[in-house]
Amino acid sequence: MKLTHTSIVTEHIRILSDFYKDILQIEPQFYRDDYVEFSTGAGEFAIYSFDFFEKLAPGSIKSSSNSSLILEFYVDDIYKEYSRLQKLKINWVQALTSQPWGYNSIYFRDPDGNLISFYSGIK
Repeated sequence: MKLTHTSIVTEHIRILSDFYKDILQIEPQFYRDDYVEFSTGAGEFAIYSFDFFEKLAPGSIKSSSNSSLILEFYVDDIYKEYSRLQKLKINWVQALTSQPWGYNSIYFRDPDGNLISFYSGIK
């Protein structure tokens, strides 16, 4: 078994795709107006429009209501990323912090409130 996609369903597909383009520095691939993918090298990160997904699985998703999932992205240089992201409009949850498990990490939220972590090893 292999996890191939991590997806967010949103009522704000253009806002989220622009946000993730800025933070991930990956050009999104739009397949339709209601679906976009970012190729991360470890699988696809996708964004669906709420209206499209509602047609696929009615009543199964409540947009912008996540409070128990973290999107975690390993980065080569957390200090460089933290400095770069500080120039963007970011809803910070936790500034750069050394974790007891040997990583430095930052936590912030996307425009829908989804929690994101960037992390890298402690140098």
